[in-house]
Amino acid sequence: QVQLVESGGGLVQAGGSLRLSCAASGRTSSSYAMGWFRQAPGKEREFVATISWSGGVTYYADSVKGRFTISRDNAKNTVYLQMNSLKPEDTAVYYCAAGRATSDIRGRYDYWGQGTQVTVSS
Repeated sequence: QVQLVESGGGLVQAGGSLRLSCAASGRTSSSYAMGWFRQAPGKEREFVATISWSGGVTYYADSVKGRFTISRDNAKNTVYLQMNSLKPEDTAVYYCAAGRATSDIRGRYDYWGQGTQVTVSS
């Protein structure tokens, strides 16, 4: 079992930045690929970014490419999402997830956190 807890969400003005954290605990948590997804009101949960267990492979949704950066610190069992140049359309609940391999597909992830709210005002 892997437990995931997100933090770092909040209210920010358009153009601002936030850094989300996702702390993992449980057995062999560092061997999992990690992903970030988000869900806006009335919309389906969508892929944002993913990172391999080593950190050597990352990829992003087109909507965030060049603005968001995913990283991880396996010594701290924590994955981060640095979000810059935020836009009102980035407003959503952000979830981290753990899975066996990097993927942009929700079903490929085995464990999910409870989410953290990000609100971007215009």
